[in-house]
Amino acid sequence: MSNSENNSPVSRFPVPELNELPDDLHTLILEVQEKTGFIPNVFLTLAHRPDECRAFFAMHDALMLRKGNLSKAEKEMIVVTVSGGNECHYCVVAHGAILRIVAKNSLLADQLAINYRKADISPRQRAMLDFAVHVSQASATIGEDDFIRLHDHGFDDEDIWDIGAISAFFCLSNRMANLTSMRPNEEFYGMAR
Repeated sequence: MSNSENNSPVSRFPVPELNELPDDLHTLILEVQEKTGFIPNVFLTLAHRPDECRAFFAMHDALMLRKGNLSKAEKEMIVVTVSGGNECHYCVVAHGAILRIVAKNSLLADQLAINYRKADISPRQRAMLDFAVHVSQASATIGEDDFIRLHDHGFDDEDIWDIGAISAFFCLSNRMANLTSMRPNEEFYGMAR
């Protein structure tokens, strides 16, 4: 299956046709298409392996839809920052679009993807993103000082789990997107610009 705008492949791996998918994934993808007006290529790419696709989106939803102290915008800030650090074209573009929408800020996603340390963010958000990058780039060196710094910025231990889990999950997502050469949908580029 190709990206309709430029005939570039969605993935380097085979992408199943919608009518070939198990009923639950077929229904899920049609619901996403109804809500967004298009099918994000991540669904098509990961549908190559249905069991893994289900597990991926179950974990995604458990983290990103979980009620907690982090806002939707803060969660997307983590995703865009980690994805920028991991050079994930798909996730920076797709989640950059989501961040522009939920933060109502057309500049923030680009700033975070390029260099979050130079972005127009609060000291609290900077501490959150410093920790997210630490988890994604050097998790073996996480220590008590990291927790103290986050506590000093008002994050509790559940918030710290959320920051770390989102960062770790999107490291998986970034690596799968890069492995598959997952192509961002053209629609994402212009959203909330």
